[in-house]
Amino acid sequence: MSELRKDPVVGRWVIISSERGKRPTDFTDQRTARKGGFCPFCEGNEHVTPQEIMAYRGNGAAPNAPGWTLRVVPNKFPALMIEGDLNKAGEGMFDKMSGIGAHEVIIETPNHKEVLSSMPEKRVEDLFWACKQRMEDLRKDPRFIYALLFKNEGIEAGATLEHSHSQLIALPIVPKRVKEEIDGAKLYYHYKERCVYCDIARQEISSGARIIAENADFVSFAPFAPRFPFETWIMPKHHSAHFEETEAQEMNNLTKIFQTVIRKMDKTLNSPPYNMVLHTAPFRGVDREYYHWHIEIMPKLTRVAGFEWGSGFYINPTPPEEAAKFMREAKI
Repeated sequence: MSELRKDPVVGRWVIISSERGKRPTDFTDQRTARKGGFCPFCEGNEHVTPQEIMAYRGNGAAPNAPGWTLRVVPNKFPALMIEGDLNKAGEGMFDKMSGIGAHEVIIETPNHKEVLSSMPEKRVEDLFWACKQRMEDLRKDPRFIYALLFKNEGIEAGATLEHSHSQLIALPIVPKRVKEEIDGAKLYYHYKERCVYCDIARQEISSGARIIAENADFVSFAPFAPRFPFETWIMPKHHSAHFEETEAQEMNNLTKIFQTVIRKMDKTLNSPPYNMVLHTAPFRGVDREYYHWHIEIMPKLTRVAGFEWGSGFYINPTPPEEAAKFMREAKI
């Protein structure tokens, strides 16, 4: 029998349609083969990207030239522009402001064929260090309230270039999804005087049914009410509101569990396209006692269709307990 499950943070209900029960092999592999060809992100093509904001390089390597292991550049076609004022205004009953923000691309490797699951561990860790450094810098700009790290892996997940990269967008507002999480966490904290995410982590570890992997600092699991089959979260075990406050040992353990999850996902689902987002607290104005940063990874296995758009319900054909079991038992 199908179940209705409620997300304890945002109050969203999902339908776990166990009668449709899909195993990993039931999802059609629609991944597009890598085509190769000219790539602006490959080493040696630095001249075709905007001037780099920062990079990790070997000794003596010049900026905007070969010799790097990671580069951060402005997006050539940004969603928001960094120059200008917000110019908040009203138009009758409506509100508007200028499209101000920062849109940056983190090129994770000079090697066109590498992906996060196949990269050396240090290269994956550098992605998180670069994100931390850029967030620390962007939060100094009083126009920016929030920064979102995200990755679209594969054309089906929205990637326009196949070379492995992530993106970081700084915004003058808190995104709706994040605000829902903050509001839900705040209500829970006022009612129980505890962080809802800390409670989730403790319960998942205690139960074990939806656990995928864990180490000293982090736990990964299939959430109780996942929107999508094989949706996976990674969360610090100890309370932490701001990702940019992550320290060296924690960063190393984050890298280990993140790469473990991606490799298990690749093994279980035949290297699916996926979206990854990092939700952290806004730069200013949120009590750190009740929010808890985390990573959400969503393989693109199903499509959001009319019922989901019209109702706000998601239909998930794979119970999270089964998804977690497949992932947990995957040999990598």
